[in-house]
Amino acid sequence: MAGAPGRRRSVRRRAALPALPATKQTQPPKQHERAAEAPSPEPQADTPYRTPTMTTPVFDAAQTARVTPFAELVDALRTAALDADAGRIESPARLVVPLNEGGVMLSMPASAADLAIHKLVTVCPRNRGGDLPTIQGQVSVVDPATGAPLFALDGPTVTGRRTAAVTLLALRTFVAAAPRDVLLIGTGTQAAHHVEALAALFPGVRVRVKARAPAQAAAFCARLRAVLPTLEPLGGDTLPETLDAVITATTSATPVYDDAARAGRLVVGVGAFTPGAAEVGARTIAGSALYVDDPAGARHEAGDLIVAGVDWARVRSLADALRATVSTPASNASPAPGAPVFFKSVGCAAWDLAACRVARAVTSRTRACT
Repeated sequence: MAGAPGRRRSVRRRAALPALPATKQTQPPKQHERAAEAPSPEPQADTPYRTPTMTTPVFDAAQTARVTPFAELVDALRTAALDADAGRIESPARLVVPLNEGGVMLSMPASAADLAIHKLVTVCPRNRGGDLPTIQGQVSVVDPATGAPLFALDGPTVTGRRTAAVTLLALRTFVAAAPRDVLLIGTGTQAAHHVEALAALFPGVRVRVKARAPAQAAAFCARLRAVLPTLEPLGGDTLPETLDAVITATTSATPVYDDAARAGRLVVGVGAFTPGAAEVGARTIAGSALYVDDPAGARHEAGDLIVAGVDWARVRSLADALRATVSTPASNASPAPGAPVFFKSVGCAAWDLAACRVARAVTSRTRACT
């Protein structure tokens, strides 16, 4: 899910002007009017007539996944996080428009010097269990200089993959070494994207899956074990002390993880996206260094932090941590080595732009090889 609804914007429509009465023309028509009234010249027999056309490539879900490989996506997100923090990417707050029967339409644009994108998706709860998906939409990509359409990607696929890639970027940033033991809470679409991402970058990682019911976790693991052979249901309710990271990717509005903060463990909150919903409890948050992917969006959408009543002076951005790992490792922008960290991911259109940068690079390489 892209995020919580923001402020609605209203558009005042201009009243239609009354029709003017027909009058006899007393002035000769202007040059452009005469040109408009003149019949179009017939094409000459020796000059073939061609109607100008423009075709914009549209990638379906499977094609979108192929042109957004996770390794490149993580690197592009690192660049985008620093670009957005420095003002090199414009990414305004998402616009939310209500639809029928509790649905919403989300508009999320972003622009940079090299690319501009607009993600437009609909979320329609009435589709759940039917023939249509709950979330549908596209990411349109245009040339920022001319506005010409370049291509379009499948919206839900972009959202799922870039969200999982943000989690991988957090793992690379806040975990000292490659993770060996991860707990994934949730068995939905976003959890599946995380399994694919972990398999791509950390193929040897052990991933345990926890769900509301053990049967759900078992079925999820059976379905995705071909992607990640080390996938397994969590046995019992006791969490192993060896966990390097915990990832919550559920639709729960109440905490599904509230253990005391533990040194060397990263907790990533993905699923909660409204001010009143919290997947991760206050006990975990109280003892952790706090980071968010998008500070502006987090103040309105990071329910885990809002419900816990955090002092926002404690909360730092992912960009802060990325800069600290390169330029000033000893600065207070990065957590102390081994310190417990809670990272909240709320998402923004800048991450969609990063995915589109990857897609453009991949398709350009493909064309060059054909």
